[in-house]
This record gives sequence, C-alpha cells and structure tokens, in this order.
Amino acid sequence: MRQALERLCTCTAPSGFESPAADAAAELLRPLVDEVSIDRMGNVLGVRRSRTPNAPKLLLDAHLDEIGLIVTGHEKGFLRFASLGGVDARMLPALEVTLLAPEGPLPGVIDVLPPHVLSPKDQEKHLAEDKLLIDVGLSQEEAQRRVPPGTPAVFAAPCGMLGEHRLCGKALDDRSCAAIVIQVMEQLRDEPLEVNVAVLLAAQEEVGCRGAVTGAYAVDPEAAIAVDVTHGSTPDAPAHKTFPLNGGAAIGVGPNMTRRISDRLAGLAREREIPFSLEAMGGHSGTDAWAIQTSREGVATGVVSLPLKHMHTPVEVMDLRDAQALVRLLCAWVETYGKED
Repeated sequence: MRQALERLCTCTAPSGFESPAADAAAELLRPLVDEVSIDRMGNVLGVRRSRTPNAPKLLLDAHLDEIGLIVTGHEKGFLRFASLGGVDARMLPALEVTLLAPEGPLPGVIDVLPPHVLSPKDQEKHLAEDKLLIDVGLSQEEAQRRVPPGTPAVFAAPCGMLGEHRLCGKALDDRSCAAIVIQVMEQLRDEPLEVNVAVLLAAQEEVGCRGAVTGAYAVDPEAAIAVDVTHGSTPDAPAHKTFPLNGGAAIGVGPNMTRRISDRLAGLAREREIPFSLEAMGGHSGTDAWAIQTSREGVATGVVSLPLKHMHTPVEVMDLRDAQALVRLLCAWVETYGKED
C-alpha cells in the first residue's frame, strides 16, 4: 500500500493532464484484472470478469487528478496563472511548484513580498490569485519560449511518512483511494467472484467529475461505490464536520447515496469489526458519486471516504490503518454482493 501510494503521489498529474498518473495506475492494475485500458478522457478502466453467467457488474471508483495551476501569461519573466480545481489562494505565497514545461519539468516559486516592505494594513490582506506570480528565474524571452500559456503546474512536495502510521504529501486526494481500489483488486485476485468488478480511476474530478460522467456511462454498472477522501479532524476544525484519523472508514448517508448500499456497508463494518463512522451529506457529496448515480437510467451508488487532514494542500496527511479498513470493507461488499438478507 505504501509503495503504491508513494508511486502514485509523486506523479505530476493535475486535472486535464493525468497521463503520468494514469500510466502508473494502469501498470499497477494490469496484473490484477482481465483487461485494462485508458480512454480518450484519460480515465483508467479495468475489468475483472466473473465465471458466473449473467453476473451483475459492480464499479469501484476513485479519481486520479490532483489540483494544480495553469500558466495564463507572462510579465517581466514571471508567470501569471489560474487554478486547476479548488486551490486556496491563501496558501500560495512562497509555495514551491513544478512547471510541466514542454522541454521538461521546471522548478518555480510563487512570489511573496517580505513584511519589511508592506504596510500594516497590507500585511492583514489575503492576496487574490490574480495578484500572484510564479518566479522561474528566467528572462521574459526565455519564459515565453520555455513556458508557454497552457503549461500546467503542481505543488512541489515529497511524499513520505509522518510518524509511524501516517503518510504526508500532495495528491493524496484522491490517489490514496486509487491505491485502496488497486489493493482491493489485489486482495480479490484469487477469489472466485460471483460478480463482475469494474474499476474506474477517473480523470478531471477536481473540475467537475467529468471523467466519471463518461466512465460510468461506458461501464454501465448495476451498483457502484465512489471512494474519496473526507476531512480529517484537527484542533481548529469543527468536530461535527470532520473525522478522526485511525477512526476507520466514513460511510456516506444522504440523497447522493442509495440507502440500501449505505446500510449494507455499515452492517458489514459492524459484522466484521471494521472501524467506521457515518457521514451525513445533505446534497452533493463532492465526489464522483454525483455523476455515477445519474448515469444512464441510474446506478445504485455508495460513498466510502478516507479521513484526510489538510486537504488541497501540499501536506495532506492520511493514516495507513484507515486505508486498510477501507480495503477490508470494500472487499467484503464485493464478496457478499447479492447475498444480503
């Protein structure tokens, strides 16, 4: 699990530019399923076929893209940029980034004025994204040649252990869950299944669940579970909106989830002593489940989430014990599908 996570999270693959992560995920998935492909949207699709005739088809989904930036123009050798996905402008000043330039990756830093030259009033302001620039140490002519508009960028952050059980780095939203889905398929590799299992490692979730729209339509499953992250508890976060790390899986409950799937997941967790919490969602779950649920004539859909601290930053933190809890729960759901009382 840790090796797969580190491999996926070090890929530079923001929304719309997922190829490096898609290639790595497809390679990890290929020995575990009967068929793997990458579609024109950049989704990775895998299928494990059952030997049972007319077996129902289940879908396990996680997304591969990460939030990032895209170059929009040049100013005196500096780069103007816009967000790819939900980037919080408050954390951007002085951040290190990697530009995915045509000639190869380039390091860059987002500019920040030192406090010595700011007035007390300016020190209290949060700079808007359009007021910031990326410094790549190039002249105007070099920057225009080497970093054209449309060049994407990602956070320059390592992926490594934080304490004994926790992993810290960028893109754990949602490559941690892509690794979980791959681990599920590894656990099920030698099991005789009475269902067909499709895997969708989707593109462009951070900009509107676009990969899930087309991927779910192509798979046409009977039932699906979107595996994504939810907010981990920190001292400054509201307790009723967050979940503790090492507290297990968060099972979604609400209109974006089919109630019988939510109930089944909770029942399996209790039965098998898998730690879990219920996460009530009043509307949009913020996951690919929003697109999957309404695909074709409708798909019975569930959401299982991994608690993650510091979401959408370069220092996201997850607990490997939670990841294993999700693996156990998803394996149980696949193995027992259709055998409910």
